[in-house]
Amino acid sequence: MSERLAIARVGRWGDGISDTPSGPVYVPYVLPGETVEVEDWPGHPDRRRLIQVEIASPERIAPICPHFGVCGGCAFQHWARARYREWKRALLLDALAHLGIEAAVDDLIDAHGDGRRRAVFHARRGTHDLLELGFAARKQHRVVAIDHCPILAPILSGAIAAAWAIAEQLAGKRKPLDIQATATDAGIDVDVRGSGPLSPLLMAELARVAEQHRLARLTRHGEMIAQCATPIVRIGRADVALPPGAFLQATHAGEIALAKLVEANCEEAQSVADLFCGVGPFALRLAERIPVVAIDNDAPAVEALRRARANTQGLKPIEAEVRDLSRRPLSPQELNRFDAVVLDPPREGASEQAHALAGSTVNTVVAVSCNPGTFARDARILLDGGYQIAQVTPVDQFLFSTHVEVVARFQRRRERRKRGGL
Repeated sequence: MSERLAIARVGRWGDGISDTPSGPVYVPYVLPGETVEVEDWPGHPDRRRLIQVEIASPERIAPICPHFGVCGGCAFQHWARARYREWKRALLLDALAHLGIEAAVDDLIDAHGDGRRRAVFHARRGTHDLLELGFAARKQHRVVAIDHCPILAPILSGAIAAAWAIAEQLAGKRKPLDIQATATDAGIDVDVRGSGPLSPLLMAELARVAEQHRLARLTRHGEMIAQCATPIVRIGRADVALPPGAFLQATHAGEIALAKLVEANCEEAQSVADLFCGVGPFALRLAERIPVVAIDNDAPAVEALRRARANTQGLKPIEAEVRDLSRRPLSPQELNRFDAVVLDPPREGASEQAHALAGSTVNTVVAVSCNPGTFARDARILLDGGYQIAQVTPVDQFLFSTHVEVVARFQRRRERRKRGGL
């Protein structure tokens, strides 16, 4: 049964919200001020599926992808860019306000650049047992099959065809696959997850696929299948050989934007700790000027950072350590040796490490986050521990999505520094 709804606003997960007598109702792919026809969404009593827009917002524009509205990868291709940018910046403002934090927030930085340099394609059996490869539908496990994606960087344009070929070779195993593709300076690096053990025959067939599609490397859960070149990315002066399935910022422009903010916020420091350092997008750049201690729980990433430092001339020392900072954060005593700490945790944030920083005498904390909610929570801990916010900058490298990055600088209040003996 269909119904008509008036859309009042867009929520933080990207759905339009209609205020009804029975409570808020959520509808994807609609805009504030629109009147829409919707239908029930089985299993989701507070959600509706869009049938058609009856009265469109003047802010509605044509999407750039024919899969938009079906594929769940993008939420906002239909919204005028200026209003979309205001909404995305407001995600950070709202998260801070929710915890009573007042801060001047900079304008949103557009860091999409030439597009995404990494993507995870899902391969599943769909209708009539046909193989489908693409991205998940919004709020569903169903995969929307795609043959192109306009938000991918040109260097990743061959990844979809390669992923289809890999999925077709593994179709007989009848297992759901996740195929991660990363653009590197040497070509596309692919890691396959979910296939289970592979026979020598399948390994040989996949090696042929890698050769045909000119992949730099093809691995399964990190296990080598084929390699014609070492997947390398340039970070500052260093060439970093990536471990299989390595994490990188979604866009090259995003990495550059975040790194510039981190460097600017650490410009007065003479000793820095880079916590949750990954393969070193901040540490390797900071080491062009000052010594760095870099720590992460990902041993292959830390080893890649060590090798990059060893093979790069002109860098200051980088002391790289494998340590699970979520379970064993640096103590205040360990932190006190640093002028500045860069904190770049995963989406769940770093509350334990934030508490330790609150008890330290570190002068500057530069927090990098991909989740405004956990960023605000950790910021509250730092503020309650004697810091003040000096700068907050939102960065948009996930164009058309509900995700926003944050870089913020926290400074010790002067009276706390005196009590700490500085």
